Amino acid sequence: MAGCACGFVRAVLAFLLAPALVTLLVAPARGRGGRGHGDWDAAELLLPPLPPRENAALVARFVTNLCDWGALATISTQEGVRGRPFADVLSLSDGPPGKGSGVPYFYLSPLQQSVGDLQENPYATLTMSLAETNFCRKYGFDPQSPLCAHIILSGTVIKVSETEMDVAKNSLFIRHPEMKTWPSSHNWFFAKLNITNIWVLDYFGGPKIVTPAEYYNATSQ
Repeated sequence: MAGCACGFVRAVLAFLLAPALVTLLVAPARGRGGRGHGDWDAAELLLPPLPPRENAALVARFVTNLCDWGALATISTQEGVRGRPFADVLSLSDGPPGKGSGVPYFYLSPLQQSVGDLQENPYATLTMSLAETNFCRKYGFDPQSPLCAHIILSGTVIKVSETEMDVAKNSLFIRHPEMKTWPSSHNWFFAKLNITNIWVLDYFGGPKIVTPAEYYNATSQ
């Protein structure tokens, strides 16, 4: 009799908990580092609409400001793949949501493979996509679809100057507060991508070319 009662209790608990478990497994991760740290997705209703597609420079600024990580491609110095393309995911920020400067800032360590590559050859290409946000999921766009807007920025990765240090630090730490606790023994430093070339893919027909001047002069949303 006791065995039947225990079985009944277990069945009732499973029935009551099943919806919550499904929600946890299916729901997308929110905040990408915790709530309340300047992330658009933490307050989905604040996510602004995509700028007019004919304004490619503004679309590029929009994507840069919404994304808080990207894939950086370098020329590898690693044995076995020396001289070949090498990509890694890096956290980044151009400033607070809605108030970005357009400059992708990084918090880097000499221990990172990409940094070893950049010390030998500073040229790099950075890709960011709205697939990182709820935008593409909301409209059912595949990450590879041009409708899921993404941008490609090429240039050189350089250490920021002393005069730019506070801007880089504030831009990164407001979006990635965990960085404040990373071990100092890794010799972290602030860097940025000095942009020379920009491609915007937000619709069919191939990429749109944007100059750095057009990019930085665009009014950020």
